[in-house]
Amino acid sequence: MSARQAGLVGCRMCARVWPAGRATCGQCGARLVSRDPKSLQRVWAWLAAGVLCYIPANLYPMLETSTLFRTQNSTIIGGAVELAQHGSPVIALIILLASVAIPMAKFLSIAYLALSVGRHAKMSMQARHRLYEVVEYIGRWSMIDVFVVAILSSLVQFSAVATITPGPASMTFALSVIFTILAAQAFDTRLIWDTDQPRTPQ
Repeated sequence: MSARQAGLVGCRMCARVWPAGRATCGQCGARLVSRDPKSLQRVWAWLAAGVLCYIPANLYPMLETSTLFRTQNSTIIGGAVELAQHGSPVIALIILLASVAIPMAKFLSIAYLALSVGRHAKMSMQARHRLYEVVEYIGRWSMIDVFVVAILSSLVQFSAVATITPGPASMTFALSVIFTILAAQAFDTRLIWDTDQPRTPQ
C-alpha cells in the first residue's frame, strides 16, 4: 500500500508524513502535494542543459599548462591518457570513471527513470527507487576533475617558470555536473510507485 492509498502525504523537505488534504507541512512549512505535477518538466530541462554543457566539456581543454618552452592543453580524456603513459594508470582510471563513465551513466539513468514513469518497465519499482538513490549519492563525485584543476591551479604558480590555469572545459563541466544534480533532485520519486496505479488529480 502506498502513502496515497493510505490517505497520507509526505513532505519532500523534512520527510514528515501528514494526512492527505493538508496544504502545508506543520514542521517546516513547505507546501504539501501528493505528487509534483511539474517534476518531469524540470527533470528534462535540467538534463538537457547538463548534456549540452557536457559536450564542450569534452571537446575543449580542461587544463592549460604553460612553461618556459611550451604551452600544453589537456582535455579530460587526453589528460587521462597522458597520466597512464607516465606511469599513473590508477589515477587515470579514476579520472575516466569520475569524469566520463559516471556522468554518462547519470544521464542515461535519469532519462530512464523519467521515461519509465507511468509505464511498465522491466526494472521493478523498488529497483528503480534504488537506482535513483545511487544516482543522487554519486552525483557529487563527478566534480573530481574540477577539484584537481582547482588544486593544481592554486599550487603550481611559478610565474615565468610554470603556470597551470583552468581551461574553458572546467566551467562547462562544472555546470554539467550541477545541472545533472538539479535534474536528479527535481525528480519526484513518488511517481515511480504510480506505474501500476491509476492517475488521480493532484
